[in-house]
This record gives sequence, structure tokens and C-alpha cells, in this order.
Amino acid sequence: MTIDTGLADWVAEAMAPIGTVTRKRLFGGAALYCDGLTFAIIAFDALWFKADAESADAWDAIGAALFTVTRDNGRVQSLPYRRAPDEVYDDADALREWAMLALGAARRAPPRPVRRRKRTERG
Repeated sequence: MTIDTGLADWVAEAMAPIGTVTRKRLFGGAALYCDGLTFAIIAFDALWFKADAESADAWDAIGAALFTVTRDNGRVQSLPYRRAPDEVYDDADALREWAMLALGAARRAPPRPVRRRKRTERG
């Protein structure tokens, strides 16, 4: 899977009044950050916004699918992201409206623990 750089560039352009959007490769797609907060991913040629229990009603009201992926072993894994509505692909105001909901979810998310490298002793 390749990153849709045009979509990533569009999101960055539309979000400029709110903050600086950066991206990082993620499982063949990309994670999008606004001023350091992960608020969206690009995967399967679509934009997915971060969601949580507090924002679930808004996503459910538009029928936004939950992000899921089927692993090689057949296990289905879901992540707390919802598929962006179609209008965000050509309407910057709509993109910012839904992105603000995603940024709220990102701010409410518990901080991820810092991974520490295991120390090895040298003989």
C-alpha cells in the first residue's frame, strides 16, 4: 500500500489555519499529526479520523465506519479511527470541522508509555 501524498498534502493545506500537519509512515499508510497530536491516518486510499467514546455519537450519526484490518492470521483488529465523510475531500471547512472532533479525541487520549530500550551488559 502506498501513501496518497495528494490527500496528505490536501489535509495539511486545509488544516493550516489550525496548526502544522506532519506525517509519518505507518503500516503502508501514514499517521497524520497536527502540532504533534495524532489525529488521523491515511490507509486504504481513505482518510480516517481519531475517535473515542465521547465523539462516537457524532460518528455514528453519519454512519462512519470504524477502521478495521484483517491480519494474516485472520484476526480482525480495529483501531479508534472513523472513516472521514466524503465532503472532507473537497471542502476545507468540512475537513477542519471533523478534524477538530478528532483533535479533541487525541487530546483526551491517555499518554502512550515511553518505550525504553533494554540494556545489555557487555562482558
